[in-house]
Amino acid sequence: WPASLPGTVLIVDDNRDAADALSDLLRSMGASTRVAYSGDGALRMVADGPPPGLAILDIGMPGMDGCELAARLRANPTLAGLILVALTGWGQHGDRERIAAAGFDHHLLKPLDLAALISALGLR
Repeated sequence: WPASLPGTVLIVDDNRDAADALSDLLRSMGASTRVAYSGDGALRMVADGPPPGLAILDIGMPGMDGCELAARLRANPTLAGLILVALTGWGQHGDRERIAAAGFDHHLLKPLDLAALISALGLR
């Protein structure tokens, strides 16, 4: 995993298998990861520290969806510089606009194309 990756990677997805698999993949590449299965769980994890440098969020979660979570993370001054990546099955034009308005830096579609993630983050 490129050394330029900022800090810990926070992965948030209500699909536990998908979240755990992505975490395992990124850890196998040398990344430090933390996994939450809900927006509330992610906020608790962030409050407990350390702050993540990158967060990969599912959008379609029950309760607090990924867009609401993104807005809350963006409102946290301790997370200045956080890179937000939406990882979702939602890719229509309206979805992309809503995701961008929530403060995401990147929008990737499921299933994750690892090369697309690396490219989006400029980590070639």
